[in-house]
Amino acid sequence: MPDITKFYIDGQWVDPVGELNLLDVINPATEKAAGQVALGTSADVDAAVAAARRAFDSWSQTSVDDRIALLGAIIAEYQNRFADLAAAVTEEMGAPTGLANAAQVPIGLAHLATAAESLKTFSFSEDRGSSRIVKEPIGVCGFITPWNWPLNQVMCKVAPAIATGCTMVLKPSEVAPFSAAIVAEIFDAAGVPAGVFNLVNGDGPGVGSALAGHPDIDLISFTGSTRAGIEVAKNAAPTVKRVAQELGGKSPNILLDDASLSANVAAGVSSMMVNSGQSCNAPSRMLVPNNRIDEVTAAITDAAKAITVGDPSTQVLLGPVVSEPQFTKIQGLIERAIADGATPVVGGAGRPEGLDTGYYVQPTVFTNVTNDMEIARTEVFGPVLVVIGYDSVDEAIEIGNDTEYGLAGYVSGEDVEEVRRIGSKLRAGSISLNSAPVDPLAPFGGYKRSGNGREWSDYAFNEFLEVKSLLGFGA
Repeated sequence: MPDITKFYIDGQWVDPVGELNLLDVINPATEKAAGQVALGTSADVDAAVAAARRAFDSWSQTSVDDRIALLGAIIAEYQNRFADLAAAVTEEMGAPTGLANAAQVPIGLAHLATAAESLKTFSFSEDRGSSRIVKEPIGVCGFITPWNWPLNQVMCKVAPAIATGCTMVLKPSEVAPFSAAIVAEIFDAAGVPAGVFNLVNGDGPGVGSALAGHPDIDLISFTGSTRAGIEVAKNAAPTVKRVAQELGGKSPNILLDDASLSANVAAGVSSMMVNSGQSCNAPSRMLVPNNRIDEVTAAITDAAKAITVGDPSTQVLLGPVVSEPQFTKIQGLIERAIADGATPVVGGAGRPEGLDTGYYVQPTVFTNVTNDMEIARTEVFGPVLVVIGYDSVDEAIEIGNDTEYGLAGYVSGEDVEEVRRIGSKLRAGSISLNSAPVDPLAPFGGYKRSGNGREWSDYAFNEFLEVKSLLGFGA
């Protein structure tokens, strides 16, 4: 693993300013330290921001062709380090090797490739009458990213920032810092100019708050919990910087009353459990016809038999959740759900049988759930699914929208037009129809308390651009 006791600032690895403060990085499968990460301070943030500010003047003036070429070099180096990235993700946050190689690492590569391709046709200016409207890079960007899909969340910010001519300072999660350090090594090997990309490790109070409130940061982009996102926005407010947020979710999965119901139940269970349920857009509320609950319960039981949990270095579907605090939070939610009257069809409290070490959670599916229960309203961020019955499609839509979140939604059924109609009624930023796969060309972001702004695809470019009107340009 890379040396994460140093920070990458102004094109070189440097020691933290002041006293070295180290935090153990815990492997969630073994509960043992896999390394130590240095925790930065506001002084380290100042150094990184100053480097990014110095680099901005020249980097912002580079040509589109120059930036396409650099993205190509980054892609090549990323591919060279593919195996290292996969190993890092497995060790730092417990993603099974199959998931790391099939999804966790490839999604980062997809964002780089999408940015490079989108840049070829993106228009940075247009004429309206006698005026020219131009889009210019916003400046120095601060990025705060989480641990659950580390390469996805780093690259869906960094790639469009590079494409649009911005410079940046990244604070990855201190819980899972290995993969981000490899990203810094990739950027260095690819020839990213000094100061364009900077990395400072640390926690929220020490580095995150300093980034969000820094007067020389022009945009802060945060991915994480709604609670933390609110604090980021508060810290950013005094400097009136742009704030982009991708926050929590409690996404509905509406399954229609047709012949495909059992198959769609199985698909919904499987989709929910990916990454041990640690996805902000997970389909965590399954809405099914009340008159077919017995059939749904049988399909859930059958689907659960295929879910294997264990050592993420082996061929299992689910590894541990990321940390002891996360494990404890999930166990508490499961126990309170049972106390509230929800029925665990599969799973429940405690570790899976035979897994006494590691932060392993039983894949759990609850029935007898109403949408006002805590388990139906709180983002669990673990392998926990709730099943809620409905009597009519209109009621299903109403339940689906009855949440403070609006990140994603899911609809499945044989009547394609009905599926489309229902999808259009859900108040969320990304709606998957009939198990449609992830699409890096589609914008990603939320309504309501799931955030603001959009990531992914060329839509992400606009988050990093200021709009200038040149009046009389064509006169």
